[in-house]
Amino acid sequence: MIETERLILKPLTHQQLIKYIKLDNSLETELNLQKSARVISPELMEALERSILQRVADTSKNYLFSTLWTLISKEENMMVGDLCFMGEPNSDGEIEIGYGTYEPFRKRGFMTEAVGGMIKWAKEQPNVKSIIASSLKNNTDSSSILKKNNFTIVEKTNELYNWQITLK
Repeated sequence: MIETERLILKPLTHQQLIKYIKLDNSLETELNLQKSARVISPELMEALERSILQRVADTSKNYLFSTLWTLISKEENMMVGDLCFMGEPNSDGEIEIGYGTYEPFRKRGFMTEAVGGMIKWAKEQPNVKSIIASSLKNNTDSSSILKKNNFTIVEKTNELYNWQITLK
């Protein structure tokens, strides 16, 4: 668990991910949180079904690099978004981060704060040398989150900016 000024970032276990997918507030009940009307994007649902659940179930791997970390607002005692790394560090020590804020909680700085907390956590992990991320060129909010956390653009494609922050 990671704590920032306004958030608690909690990594979800395999069983908690199953509850997360149900969207029936069973996860919120387990975590003693206010009920929410979370929506899972089609992209996240596909990632959960195709890779995240399997990687988290693999006990030979550190699940913290594959699971969803839910963002809990301390003030509202509610889930406001989530983020994840896309697996353990590669041979270059890179990990990729992805994130999303639930619609009612956008434009409040939660994700900027959460990404900052995850950077601090990643700096403490052996074998992690940098974090990479991608954002759609038209997603100015995502670009702003990365800029505020000192990521720099390392590549541009027709649709994407590819970002990186060096930790060590």
